[in-house]
Amino acid sequence: MENPQTNHYPFITIVMPIRNEAAFIRQGLSAVLSQDYPAERMEIIVADGMSTDGTFEIVQALQAKYANLHVIRNQGKIVPTGMNAALMQARGEIIIRVDGHCEIAPDYARRCIEHLQNDGVDGVGGPLETIGETGMACTIALAMSSPFGVGGSAFRTVKNKSMLVDTVAFPAYTRTIMERAGPYDEELVRNQDDEYNYRLRKLGAKILLAANIHARYYSRSSLRSLWRQYFQYGYWKVRVLQKHPRQMRPRQFAPIAFVVAFLGTSVLAFFTPIGRVLLFLVAGSYSLTSVASSVWTARKHGWSHLFLLPVVYLMLHLSYGLGFLCGLVKFRNRWRDTQTHASTRHDIAIVTNAASFQH
Repeated sequence: MENPQTNHYPFITIVMPIRNEAAFIRQGLSAVLSQDYPAERMEIIVADGMSTDGTFEIVQALQAKYANLHVIRNQGKIVPTGMNAALMQARGEIIIRVDGHCEIAPDYARRCIEHLQNDGVDGVGGPLETIGETGMACTIALAMSSPFGVGGSAFRTVKNKSMLVDTVAFPAYTRTIMERAGPYDEELVRNQDDEYNYRLRKLGAKILLAANIHARYYSRSSLRSLWRQYFQYGYWKVRVLQKHPRQMRPRQFAPIAFVVAFLGTSVLAFFTPIGRVLLFLVAGSYSLTSVASSVWTARKHGWSHLFLLPVVYLMLHLSYGLGFLCGLVKFRNRWRDTQTHASTRHDIAIVTNAASFQH
């Protein structure tokens, strides 16, 4: 039954595509359920990617306590299939995507809606506070929030400024613009947000990074998991490049150029003196920049991070660059395959639900 005092609030759907997030899902989902937004005007759809660590059971237990919490099984196990499956059932005028590895502020949904209603934008998100729960995770979080670590990724490096951007983390979109853009590309294991936001911008959509919208993201806790994460980012970036060449920014080529230069000069160093000189210049200039960035970051956040930061930076850049090179080899015959890969039933379902949901 509708509450007359809240029925002027737009109905919203918060979608959480997750898999094996047992360690974080309670706090992440609790943050979503604790929004200062009328519960009767909000639904939460958790798309569980066939978790094997008890995540599904944790969400089911919470579902018994909250009538607006729903859980579905995502057979595809990756974010885009989870998003598309959830969008088939979503009733919201506004769709907000939230990860299981993060916590959104209590006013996250409300502030997103304020910006969508008042600022003439189609998508909105806020700066991301990346944090760690161990010493290594804290150092990784600092590297992931550094311009040297991740380039000019605004939602990671810009904190106190609102601006139009290419992409945001945990975005809120109007349903209207999502219907125009269509489903998420189910081929992309990673980088699906970059690809989706590029399609939105091609339609003329504006995406806002709003300084008063806040979320916390929990970084990877080991170099091994960080390597795997950024290797996949580089690997799947190749498919995004093949589908949308103009989506790439110069900063995204920097780690690739470093890896190519390092590998190339390393080979030359075995055969020619000039190769050894070039290798020294490449490795030396990178090392100096890395150490300078590490000192600058450690001076602000604690000298205990100083010696690990160069290692983390190297992991970020090497894994991304090598992942991209492996992607070039793997997808070498896919340059003409520029289609969005998704079942057409998702597109139909979004439009159908848009016409049929009731407030």
